[in-house]
Formats: sequence, structure tokens, C-alpha cells
Amino acid sequence: MSAFATVERRRREELLAIQKQDRDQQQAQTTDEPVVPSPPEQQDPPPHPFIELALLPAQTELSSRPERTRISDSAGLATATGAAPLESRMPLINVTELDRKSEGSVVEGPAASLLSPPTLDDPALYGLAGRIIRSLAPHSEADPVALLLQFLAAFGNLAGPAPHSLVGATRHGLNLFVVLVGESSKARKGTSWRQIATLFAEVDQLWTTRRVTTTRPTAVTILRALQDQPSPTDRRLFLLSEEFASILPLLARETGQLSPLLRCAWDGGDLSVQHGPHLIHATAPHISLVGHVTQGELLRYIGRTETHSGFANRCLWTSVHRSQSLPNGGALPPQELLALAGDLRRALDWIHSRSSLVFRRSPAAQELWNDCYSRLSHGRADVYGAATSRAEAQVLRLSALYAALDCSPVVELCHLDAALAVWDYCRSSARLFFDTTPIDPTASRITQALDVNPQGLSQTQIRGIFHHHISKERIELALEELTSLGLIYNETARGRGRSSIVWAKVPKPADAPPY
Repeated sequence: MSAFATVERRRREELLAIQKQDRDQQQAQTTDEPVVPSPPEQQDPPPHPFIELALLPAQTELSSRPERTRISDSAGLATATGAAPLESRMPLINVTELDRKSEGSVVEGPAASLLSPPTLDDPALYGLAGRIIRSLAPHSEADPVALLLQFLAAFGNLAGPAPHSLVGATRHGLNLFVVLVGESSKARKGTSWRQIATLFAEVDQLWTTRRVTTTRPTAVTILRALQDQPSPTDRRLFLLSEEFASILPLLARETGQLSPLLRCAWDGGDLSVQHGPHLIHATAPHISLVGHVTQGELLRYIGRTETHSGFANRCLWTSVHRSQSLPNGGALPPQELLALAGDLRRALDWIHSRSSLVFRRSPAAQELWNDCYSRLSHGRADVYGAATSRAEAQVLRLSALYAALDCSPVVELCHLDAALAVWDYCRSSARLFFDTTPIDPTASRITQALDVNPQGLSQTQIRGIFHHHISKERIELALEELTSLGLIYNETARGRGRSSIVWAKVPKPADAPPY
């Protein structure tokens, strides 16, 4: 077992102990005699394992990557467009089987405690990012994952809007939205950012003081910091919200401006907002976000509207915990800090020396991308599925970040491996936070009906499932939601009479995970 796996195992044990307490408390509320959960045994954390990890030379890291199981797929999602035509004769709805399947289909309550805490695979600590996290971790109580994700977000913002990847005509920059979710004061979320801020202050003091803002973000304050001026302005803005719970209610407002503005900012388009009689406009901004929140606050404030509107799936949800106990604190020796800052400056100088930088995959990386693409693009009809439905875009940006840190315009296999490892951790974290949230009942009932009627159902038949008690508009919204998640598709069925639209489930890839 690697040293990194050791700290992950300890973290799993601590989280499982906390989850056991939650289950005991829930059980106590439903019994006559209260059950007093026994507190987990307190132990002093062992010395941090990163101290013993050897640093790999830069030449070795690029040429040799850690072993990683390949994700293979022979089916893919091509069946959505290349499947056999749907039967023109409409099938009968199997109501008996549908009712049997619908019983107990929503997982809530104590089932959340059965989910295992996420672990970070070794490939995520590849290259310069890995060297920096291994250097900082022994001197901090912060979770190494918190250090890594905030480091990637900060580097992506400091790199600016020029480096990007292309998917067709869609442009993906290096800006990330990262949300750290952990216990208040105990998860050391703020401590993790101060370690990263100290490092980047040595790299670019001007960026740290002028482009990093802790002001509570609103649509107006964001655009005032980036609005077009007669003279050229810095388009970078790093939003640090250590009280992310305070802006979650703003994001949930259907008529608010903050959520659509942040979604557009992640996409990289021009931004504008009406403030009184004035229109504030910002051209090609480059905005990154890091938020700190507890799981209780997250589940209390973020609702179904916001998860399905597209903000949640633009975030990398990251479960973090305290990694060790340092009674006297810790700090990286100045000479080591300056050496790491010098490596970062060289990577940034390489990026800024190019007016435009478009990342492309090597043949080996492209082969792995083709293999794992169908798995990344497979969705689920629930809040967890909505919060993780941009997996392809997130992995694309992460792989480009690892390539940029290597001063490489080509995304190699090691860069994509690292990106997949980070995404796997964030996906597993999102499952902890969102997997027990009840799915939309209309969408849930439709997917259950399509499960037992694989030939497909017409919209009239779908309305018949609800005995015509659900409005046409609500059913159309549910179908649109399921389509956006990549779970269903429609096809025109032609018979003797009028043609009709038939809806069917997208077949699940053979290697898709059971989540």
C-alpha cells in the first residue's frame, strides 16, 4: 500500500465513524429509548506520509506514468443514433412491472452513510502539481486534495484566457470552479488556501493582491471588476468565497443574475448585466471560483432548480478532511518555497510567451479518451446526475492544466490519467453530497416506464402513465431534463396513420459503472 493510500485509508475510517454517529442519532429519533452513540476512539494522527515520498525527476515523470486500469467500452453511446429503428407499432405499457419497480426506488436517509468516502488515486499527483502538493502537505493539517484542487484552480486563473482546448467550435479555457465541502473549522479548508496563496504570492504578487477577491460576489461587483475600459484591462478574476453558504441562496433565486452570470463565466463568453439605467459589459473575462462550505449548508441551500440549471455541474465538488495534527503549525522552508515558485514562473512564462495556445491530445491520449468517453458522458436522472453531467468538459480542462504545467501543448497519456484521477475523486465526492437527494418524481416515473418498455413510448402513452393527471408542460420539462442528461432520446415512428414521436432509454454502455 502506497503512503498516499495510507492517509486516504485513515480518512475513510474517520468519516465512517462520523457516519456511524449520524446513523445512531437517526435511529434514536425513531425509538422509545434514545440511543447514545459512542464517540469514535481518539488517536493521534500518524506522521504525514508525504514526508517519505520520493520526488520523481521531471524527465522520468513525462516518460513513465503510474499504472492505471484502462477504461474500455465497445458499445458507447452510438446506440443513441445507430440503434435499430423503434417499432412503429406502439407497445402496451407494462403497468404491473412498473409499479413493482417503483417501490423503494428512491434512496434516502441512512443509505447515505453506506457510501464509502472517496480516495485520490496516485496519478493525480503527477508532475509539478504532485511535487508541490508533496512538499506542502507535511507542513499543513489541510487535506492534500484541498491543496491540489485549489492549486489547479489558481494556476488556471493565473495562466489567463489564452490557453484553451477546442471541442468543435466550443472553447474551453483553464478556469475551474472548485467547491470544498468539509466539517466547519475541522476540515482546515481555510488553512489549505493560505498555503496555496503563500506560494502564488512568490510567483506573482500583483495577481495575488489585485486579481484575487474575497468580496461577497454579486453580478454587479464581478462585472465592475472586469468591465471594459478605454485602456486594456486584466481579464482575470479569482473569486474566493470562504463562506460559500452565504451566496448559495443568491444562486437559488430564479430571477437572480448571479447564477446565469457565473454559468456564462465558466463557459468563457462575454458578460453583461443591467445595473439601474446602465449596462455593464465585460469582454472575454477569465473567472475562476473556489468556495468553502459544510455539507449541511450545501444540502440546506442548494436546491433542485440550481442543480438542474447547470451551475452545479460546472463545479468540482470536493470532499475534504483534516489530514494530520500539527500542534505548532507548519511552514515550508523558504528555500523550498522559492524553488517551487521558480518552477511555476517558468511554466507561466512559457504560457504567456504564446499569443494563442491550443492543446491537442497525443495518439495514446486520444485512444484512452475514446475508450472512456461513453462512460464520462453517461448520466443519471437525479440530482447527482445533474451535478456531474459535465464530466467530459471537466476532464478536458484538467488534462490541459496538467499539460500546461509540463510546458507541453500536447496532452499526453500521463496528463489524461491525472485528470481522470481528479475527476473520479470529485465524482465520488458529489455522490456523497447528492446521491440521496430524491429525484424529480415525474422524471423518475418516466424512466421506470421506459425501463420496462424498451421498445419506447409515445408522449400520449407517457401521459397515460399518470392517468392524465400531470400536465403536458410538466411532462415535457421532465423529458427535456432526461434528454439533457443523456438518458433518453426520441425517434419518429412511422405507421399506417400519422407519424409519432417515440421516447426510449439510451442503452447503458457495457462497462458503465453501477452508479
